Amino acid sequence: MAHGRAARAVVVAVYCAGLAVGTVTHVSDVVLHGPLPHAAFAPWWVDLYWTSLAVLDPLALVLLVRGRRAGVDLLCAVMATDLAANAYAVLVLKGEAAGDFPGLQRLALFGLFVAVTAPWLRRRPERAPG
Repeated sequence: MAHGRAARAVVVAVYCAGLAVGTVTHVSDVVLHGPLPHAAFAPWWVDLYWTSLAVLDPLALVLLVRGRRAGVDLLCAVMATDLAANAYAVLVLKGEAAGDFPGLQRLALFGLFVAVTAPWLRRRPERAPG
């Protein structure tokens, strides 16, 4: 049982680290460049989506820390849509190869980690005390 809790804690810690990076990235974009920080190349709806991640990333993080299954669900939704938006931006809008963008590669690896571990974690909800 302790092994399962330790594994769960490691997975949640990795999720939270990824969400913290996303939070800092999206919040700093909004603070430094306004509500549509990528308007120079991204359509408004993509830019607005990325801006919404300044709220959705920390919300998923808080839900995960509190042991809520909804945190895993929100993380999965965020990762699927963020990866799609970033791939669209790199491959279609910029016309570049994914290999030329390490940020997209890191996002894809994190997304793969989430996709592989989320079903296991979702079956094992563990609420924080209180």
